[in-house]
Amino acid sequence: MALNRTTDVHTTLSPPRRAGLLSWKKGIPLYIMILPGFLFFAIFKYIPMLGVVLAFKDYDPFLGFWQSKWVGFEHFERLFGSADFLQLMWNTLALSAVNLFFFFPAPIFLAVLLNEIRLAWFRKGLQTIVYIPHFLSWVIVVSVTFILFSTQEGGVNKLLVEWGYPRFELLTMPSYFRPLYLFQNIWKETGWNAVIFFAALASIDPTLYEASVVDGASRWRQLWHITLPALKPIIIILFILRVGYVMNTGFEHILLMQNPLNLQVADVFDTYVYREGILQGQFSFTTAVGLFKSVIGLALIILTNRLAKKMGEEGVY
Repeated sequence: MALNRTTDVHTTLSPPRRAGLLSWKKGIPLYIMILPGFLFFAIFKYIPMLGVVLAFKDYDPFLGFWQSKWVGFEHFERLFGSADFLQLMWNTLALSAVNLFFFFPAPIFLAVLLNEIRLAWFRKGLQTIVYIPHFLSWVIVVSVTFILFSTQEGGVNKLLVEWGYPRFELLTMPSYFRPLYLFQNIWKETGWNAVIFFAALASIDPTLYEASVVDGASRWRQLWHITLPALKPIIIILFILRVGYVMNTGFEHILLMQNPLNLQVADVFDTYVYREGILQGQFSFTTAVGLFKSVIGLALIILTNRLAKKMGEEGVY
């Protein structure tokens, strides 16, 4: 019998290779879905990393990127020897600590609280309400704050004067800057950051709660032994990632809240880079500042991830 010359190409392959080819073809739709995200990170994250070279050069726009003079660690020495360095470091770490220990738990608390509401329509309505502030820009949030609390024209201070009370110097007293910064962050972003915790809570098997009720567990016991353990892995992962952003405190928000009276507590690395790099054109120096921030963030992520692994928890990698 003559062999069929149109034999399928798959029959000429060994079983492992044929299975691999079929598996690859089945994954094509997934690869297409991944492609936009891959291109985003390649174009906007990895390719711009070539600009790190500027931190070791004295960049001159007329000489270009590669022809500018190589100065080594000169910009880093200038940064660490600057009179502003310790103040900038303290302000940045103080705001990051406020975010880490007060703002980070807020979405968890909100998600757990709303999850305890049994009326579905009421719970969904509250979720929608707490999402809305996220879509407001910081310009709007800070503008509303100024309209309410500015010393001379603020609505709150006008009412206080009419009622015979002294003006409330919320925007000009340095001691109020960090609490106000925290409150604005919580009000604007808590609802949006709670989305991932809502998703984690929705994945909990309802039979666990039913079994606990049969065993006589109270709502507090259900929260402690079912809800929080289910959230624990995602909380740890997000905490590790949040630690990596310790040196990033939110440029736009802080810049809008700054004024000459609170600058001693409001000046952070992000605003310093804007002032020195964009306004004064010191591109190489501020690139060195940005690289310093990135190295600190990477080191903190690695350290925190290792600590989580040693404690028997799942890390980021």
